[in-house]
Amino acid sequence: MDVRDYLRAVRRSWWLVLLVVMVSLGVAALVTVQTKPRYVASVTYFVTVPNQGVSEAYQGGIFMQQRVKSYADLLESDRLAQSVVAKNPLGLTAEEVQARINASTIPDTVLLRGTVTDTDATRALRLTEAVSTQFVELVKAVETPAGGGAAPIKVEVISGPRVGSAPVSPRPALNLSVGALAGLLAGLGLAVLRTRFDTRLRDAVGLQRATGSPLLGEIPFDPVARTAPLIVGDAANSPRAEAVRKLRTNLRFVDVHEPARVIAVTSALQGEGKTTLSCNLAIALAEAGWRVALVDADLRRPKVAEYLNLEASVGLTDVLLGDVSVGDVVQRWGDRSLLVLPAGSVPPNPSELLGSKAMADLLLVLRESADIVVIDTAPLRTVTDGVVVAVQADGALVVSRYGRTDRGQVAAAAQALQSVSVRLLGCVLNMAKLGRAETDQYESYRIDVAPAHAAPAERTAPPATANSNGFFGQEQTADPTQELTRLRR
Repeated sequence: MDVRDYLRAVRRSWWLVLLVVMVSLGVAALVTVQTKPRYVASVTYFVTVPNQGVSEAYQGGIFMQQRVKSYADLLESDRLAQSVVAKNPLGLTAEEVQARINASTIPDTVLLRGTVTDTDATRALRLTEAVSTQFVELVKAVETPAGGGAAPIKVEVISGPRVGSAPVSPRPALNLSVGALAGLLAGLGLAVLRTRFDTRLRDAVGLQRATGSPLLGEIPFDPVARTAPLIVGDAANSPRAEAVRKLRTNLRFVDVHEPARVIAVTSALQGEGKTTLSCNLAIALAEAGWRVALVDADLRRPKVAEYLNLEASVGLTDVLLGDVSVGDVVQRWGDRSLLVLPAGSVPPNPSELLGSKAMADLLLVLRESADIVVIDTAPLRTVTDGVVVAVQADGALVVSRYGRTDRGQVAAAAQALQSVSVRLLGCVLNMAKLGRAETDQYESYRIDVAPAHAAPAERTAPPATANSNGFFGQEQTADPTQELTRLRR
């Protein structure tokens, strides 16, 4: 991962970073509130030795600087603590007194500082007073020669004892700062780990790597699409509609030497928006003047007729079974050059029907009658129907949903197509997040008028069957099947 990957990871999981920081601040605040205040009392000693001259003073100073380091250990010793408890009982044991005393030396001096830390300011001061007296006597006793006489070293109290009016701990500002910093670091780490271990598709690069095919389009998420899935009416001027038109352009020029006329639209899993994309892609192609045939080959859960508000009782299944001819059930949608063949009744053997000779013959008729045939197929990881249809098409278009589809599932779906030599035209990232800059750019070029061939502003355009409107705007003949035959010629 480079720096940009880390920044994207943090931006994607900003809520996680914020949550961890808030939790860390809460823990720091709780610890601060529950911690008892601690007060510090201090005393400073001056250690000296009698001398006769300058030379002796210099040598004595060097000697005492070394000696003071030993006195620091003596100040924290259990002997001093026992002496304090014996002479000045404060309700503490020798171990408790020793734990409260701390000694430190001031570098390059003969000064020694002792501090006493306690939760009670008064007791801290009284204990420091006792320590200051007993320490002087302890040094005198230790330094006095065995044969008697004066001690060669003298220790005097030059500062204190005194206790601070404010507690030295807890320190709310410091605790909260440390908590916020720790939470920030932990949150950033979790955000990066979440990105590293999150296998869901989050960008176009990941989708291209998973499928091994070019990215032909990114369809932005549009909350209106839940109730108005088609790019007609007001939705015709939305960023989602413009993204479908970009997909239309890319798809037509993906291979100019071998253009795909029969396109199978599929996905790895259900719920990724393949049916909506199939309908909108067919509409966009028809807007450009192409004669388009849209076939609902998802015989298990057909949705095309529902989205386009068409008759769904008969369709592809009935044609493949030989019960009706294709000219009797194909329906013209709106005022565009778009014919729709719904799925019809749900058969018990969808895979066998879709892989039959009747299906191959039907695609041949549609291929020669229309400029482009768009086929909505079943998800690849659910059933084998999608692969059966894609084999008979000129190529397949794989649709994946942003933030939901697993990269491994997409790769397995692409492998399922490639294993039977299906031409993978490209991939589409559906319901992607549109950046603020891209939204502003589109709005600056937006035209707030309906296209010349746009359908009414309702959810779908009114249906019109082939028997009443003919095929691709041609005059109706006595038998629609004869019209398909005429178009093949």
